[in-house]
Amino acid sequence: TPAFFIDESDFRSRALAWNAALSQAFDSNAGTVYYAAKAFICTEVGRWIKDCGIGIDVCTGGELAVALAAGIDPAKIELHGNNKSVEELRAAITARVQHIVVDSFDELDRIETLHAEGLPAPRVQLRITPGVHVDTHDYVATGQDDSKFGFNLNNGDAMRAIQRAQASTAVELVGIHCHIGSNVLSVANFADACAVMVELFLSVDVPELTLGGGLGVAYTNGETAPSMSEWADVLKRATSAIPAEKKVFVEPGRSIVATAGLTVYEVGTVKSI
Repeated sequence: TPAFFIDESDFRSRALAWNAALSQAFDSNAGTVYYAAKAFICTEVGRWIKDCGIGIDVCTGGELAVALAAGIDPAKIELHGNNKSVEELRAAITARVQHIVVDSFDELDRIETLHAEGLPAPRVQLRITPGVHVDTHDYVATGQDDSKFGFNLNNGDAMRAIQRAQASTAVELVGIHCHIGSNVLSVANFADACAVMVELFLSVDVPELTLGGGLGVAYTNGETAPSMSEWADVLKRATSAIPAEKKVFVEPGRSIVATAGLTVYEVGTVKSI
């Protein structure tokens, strides 16, 4: 098992820079920056997140437990994931997390069952698949029509989910959400997704829009990654029609922790070929 080393000052500076970029670009529309815990999480990193004043996006019951153990306010935690168990949903609702990003009709069924058992109706955002292809590896692209993530916009599932959530007493629909992929190096891909999401957002009476994360980092000499401010500026232009009282959220992960992280291994065997 390798040893993981995380540069605390580098991590904190990037987390704070994301907060500043969102605030400066979106002004009154700026919501919370949610660090994507799937990029890397442990209790100590959770404490840094808490100190930096940003939120955290958790995808499993284990990540939720770590976030709570780190002392992060549940009001700054969102639960994500496309296959949440009843136990994970129960834990999130009981902890009163800020919101749950609902990914499927099955998940709505599970929440309604929990509500019938006496649990309070959680705040939810619905993950929308906007039908946008991105320039990244196929395995980490999640915005296209055949993605296993979210409610498909182009086949009508998204509107059916919105209508169901609006009519349900088991959930409080507060927003819509998208995440088009990981390690995306083209800001044009984000602009395309934003255009689709803003059109849908303006047609739905909800206060929150989450545009996900996925901003890439350069791993090879031939790659160039956009800066946080470049990314935020593109999103701001794409969301300029959103009323001032609405809130925009983002979920960076890799772009905060990747360059701060290092793994150390012991070489056991060397073979000359």
